[in-house]
Amino acid sequence: MALEGDMAAGLAAVGAGLAVGLAGIGAGLGEKDAAAAAIGAITEDPGMMGKALIFVVIPETIVIFGLVIAILLIFVGV
Repeated sequence: MALEGDMAAGLAAVGAGLAVGLAGIGAGLGEKDAAAAAIGAITEDPGMMGKALIFVVIPETIVIFGLVIAILLIFVGV
């Protein structure tokens, strides 16, 4: 059963919202622990700033993947 018209567009919009929202929540949960550990490491050794910054930024890439999925759902209409 293929969905057409307004129903398909509405479900794609809900899917896009869920993709971005759940990815954001997951990244936030992962980032809180990484940021706390990074601050502790930088406090003890300021030379760890680069490594700590990378470990804080890595979970944020998941939100970008969610945004790409949302864009595909809205504009391509998988």
